[in-house]
Amino acid sequence: MLKIKNKIIKDTVLLAIMQIFLDFSAILLNSFITRKLGAAAVGIFSLMGSFLGLAGILASGNAFLCTSRLIAEESGRKNGNINRVLLHGIKLCVILSVSTSILVISFSKIIAVRFFGAETADSVISAIRLMPVALVSGSLSACFKGYFNASRKASTAGIGDILEFIVKSAVIIFMALSGNQSACQIMIVSIISGNIVSLLFMMFLFAKERDCNPQRNQGRGTLNFRQYLQLAFPIMFGGLLTAVLSSANDALVPICLRQAGDSQEQAFAFFGVFEAIVIPAIFFPSVIPCSLSGIVVTETARASASGNTDKIRRMTAMLIQYTLLYSAISGILLFVFGNQIGEFLGGGETAGKLISAIAPVVPFIYLEIVLEAIIKGLGLQGFSSMNYLAEYVIRISIVLIFVYKIGFSGIILSYYASNIFGNTARLVKVIKYTGTTVRDFPALSWIGKEKIVQIRQKSG
Repeated sequence: MLKIKNKIIKDTVLLAIMQIFLDFSAILLNSFITRKLGAAAVGIFSLMGSFLGLAGILASGNAFLCTSRLIAEESGRKNGNINRVLLHGIKLCVILSVSTSILVISFSKIIAVRFFGAETADSVISAIRLMPVALVSGSLSACFKGYFNASRKASTAGIGDILEFIVKSAVIIFMALSGNQSACQIMIVSIISGNIVSLLFMMFLFAKERDCNPQRNQGRGTLNFRQYLQLAFPIMFGGLLTAVLSSANDALVPICLRQAGDSQEQAFAFFGVFEAIVIPAIFFPSVIPCSLSGIVVTETARASASGNTDKIRRMTAMLIQYTLLYSAISGILLFVFGNQIGEFLGGGETAGKLISAIAPVVPFIYLEIVLEAIIKGLGLQGFSSMNYLAEYVIRISIVLIFVYKIGFSGIILSYYASNIFGNTARLVKVIKYTGTTVRDFPALSWIGKEKIVQIRQKSG
């Protein structure tokens, strides 16, 4: 047990370091793109990224989470065979990737004109026609990353992410400096390049591991493909629902800003600053919760499969307590230094004000990361999906109603309302389901004891 705990701590530290590198590099890359291509191009970049994210969920079936959780559960079962579960995941990804590619290409013109505008339609259509390569390679890579994450080798999956980002960034910088391609073409080519290199790297490590452990996973396995689908579909549905709602929200922002009186270029510029500067800055301190989330899913799934409720309760209390403390400190720093951060990253005064404005809701945003990891590890996919649905209904409704009237302040309002509602609901659900009480929170227990002592002294 101590060995496993030390392994989790080691992986968490390594992942945190990797995530810091990725997040900081991403912010610098966004700053470079903003200065080189302009804020409007970054807005197109961000909207295309959201669309690709939705297509990626459709094509992979949320492969990383599915394989992570189901392989983790399989590894704790007698006669289990995690390689067979991985094969099921790859088979499903191939089917979904081909189907999604056909669907996306068929509606490429409608997507380009409706969401990106007639001015950029041709470049968007050209980018969409290259998407099958990105979808297939990205889906398969996600399967292998999930395999390593579930095998308590999360740092291996993290190295794959870093390699993917480095290749993607190099392609973006090279193509942006050449000045001959559109923003959409730059994005799709960079994603394809990163995905392919990451996939080849993951396949190499997987083959190497099998050669080193030829006797591993000789069991018959507990899941056939049909059973894998039955377990995977609720996870897939949750990821798909979130991606659809997130993409719909992102697509509505530039549209609503144009209705509020901004030109198409101004709308994409505001959206670009928000997505490329403000959101990465807000999420940059979340490296520790993000690094923990993948590990929490697999460890919660293992504990749940073995009926270890005490471990789940203790882990839940620890994660909630330290996430709240860490996020409160992060929120204060972002609020105080928001203007300086915005200026440093190239977003100017606008980005600085937005960072400071969103900072107070940071504890709710960071809490979502660990709470969702616990929820998914416990298999509460139905609650997760319905909660996300309610959260995005609130966010999209506020965007539709208030952005038209008060401009970008409506987007800030939507973040406050949706995050406070959604994460309060998650917190209540997790605490009730795991049976966590005040006694499980050391800090709260200590405060309670001190209060009792003070009362006794006064009365005594």
